[in-house]
Amino acid sequence: MTPAPHTPPHAAPLPTWLRALIWAVVLAALLAVFALYTRPEFMLTLADQVWTCF
Repeated sequence: MTPAPHTPPHAAPLPTWLRALIWAVVLAALLAVFALYTRPEFMLTLADQVWTCF
């Protein structure tokens, strides 16, 4: 059995401010999607667009 190939060391961790910025962007995107799903006309438009694919 051959030994496992050498794996490179992990990259340096992200700075705290960059990690916080990434989480803020992800949270904003999730809140925007949630806000769209609470609008019935958006849900109807989305369903119509999905239905036209078939």
